[in-house]
Amino acid sequence: MFQIGTPWFDGVEGVTQCPILPGEVFIYQFVVDRRESGLIGMIQVSPPATEPEPFTYDYDRNFLLTDWYHKSMSEKATGLASIPFKWVGEPQSLMIQGRGRFNCSNNLTTPPSLVSGVCNVSNADCSRFILTVIPGKTYRLRIGSLTALSALSFQIEGHNLTVVEADGHYVEPFTVKNLFVYSGETYSVLLKADQNPRRNYWITSSIVSRPATTPPATAVLNYYPNHPRRRPPTSESSNIVPEWNDTRSRLAQSLAIKARRGFIHALPENSDKVIVLLNTQNEVNGYRRWSVNNVSYHHPKTPYLIALKQNLTNAFDWRFTAPENYDSRNYDIFAKPLNANATTSDGIYRLRFNSTVDVILQNANTMNANNSETHPWHLHGHDFWVLGYGEGKFNESEDPKRYNRVDPIKKNTVAVQPFGWTALRFRADNPGVWSFHCHIESHFFMGMGIVFESGIDKVSSLPSSIMGCGQTKR
Repeated sequence: MFQIGTPWFDGVEGVTQCPILPGEVFIYQFVVDRRESGLIGMIQVSPPATEPEPFTYDYDRNFLLTDWYHKSMSEKATGLASIPFKWVGEPQSLMIQGRGRFNCSNNLTTPPSLVSGVCNVSNADCSRFILTVIPGKTYRLRIGSLTALSALSFQIEGHNLTVVEADGHYVEPFTVKNLFVYSGETYSVLLKADQNPRRNYWITSSIVSRPATTPPATAVLNYYPNHPRRRPPTSESSNIVPEWNDTRSRLAQSLAIKARRGFIHALPENSDKVIVLLNTQNEVNGYRRWSVNNVSYHHPKTPYLIALKQNLTNAFDWRFTAPENYDSRNYDIFAKPLNANATTSDGIYRLRFNSTVDVILQNANTMNANNSETHPWHLHGHDFWVLGYGEGKFNESEDPKRYNRVDPIKKNTVAVQPFGWTALRFRADNPGVWSFHCHIESHFFMGMGIVFESGIDKVSSLPSSIMGCGQTKR
């Protein structure tokens, strides 16, 4: 949802509005301009009848994939912002359509509130999600991930999945056994119920890109008229999942996602600006942070959109010169940073309205030796063309020659793999202030994000409902 003309309803605290406090009511009013998006449930928007989709199916189903922690967000945030640093750890469970399981026999990690009554395998809330299908029919599965941490591999035992859409844009169809889904992404796949109808099959969601201890989430593909609770004859681990550190397989899927013929959005031939963003883990005054070009982001008390429209020049660092590159010649992305210290800022990147911008996301080693993480980056208010992916350090003279300029897919969330790079291009054609950040909850909390501004003079009068914090109290 681009929020064209209503940037104040984008929903980002400190960027476009004040936070909604406990007990308050806030009404969002916006024009539905996209076919599909997501909250904690799915908002599904159909295309006009005059615009038929380039594929057919018999039934339409949603799959929301999440992970689940026993600790509250405030507990996790406290640990992340502490000295010594306390990492949130791996989630206790994965969930499919809000349903997951946890082994309560492990009392070391089971909260007392779960042990009594709720932690009961016979509890109806513990039952697996069941997708019932009719043999021979084709199903469109709209799959979205809202995990706090986990990159996922989604698979259905014995079945192929044909990818036809990503982040609201049609994909040249290709078939996979495992669909890799990163936090913030949405996909549509076609599932043909063409296997042995006398049994049921496992649906699983598993963590990749991290050596996780979290068990897979399981659901059941139920072939009608089998009983929905009939257990598949195979084990829950029968689905073959790539190794957690098999980066090549994940990179291959990303490279396979291309715009569908007949639905290609023309790529601007050149860009007006190139911004290279080095993703690093750092320390600021002893606190562990994530940084972009050695700057760790933090929210101002007064939202940017209001500060810029009302000319509140001391609401954030207007003098900040946003770093558009790093010392790529001398920086070793495969080693721990020699100087781990970074700075913090609430400054922003100011773009010329309607200009075309290339962003190169460069991954590097963390504060731990031989470690680099997967980061799904999400841009608000825009889609971007995915130009390419690569391993190692981005070469500014050679790698652009390998960009996909023929049929690049448009997305709003894209992953950058460990020790790799991802290149994207977007047009700054939506007036407002827009967040661009890692979609991993703890990484964004620790400063892994930036803010773009363009065309602020074209934004109309702001509604009073977004006021009430920082300098907007008056």
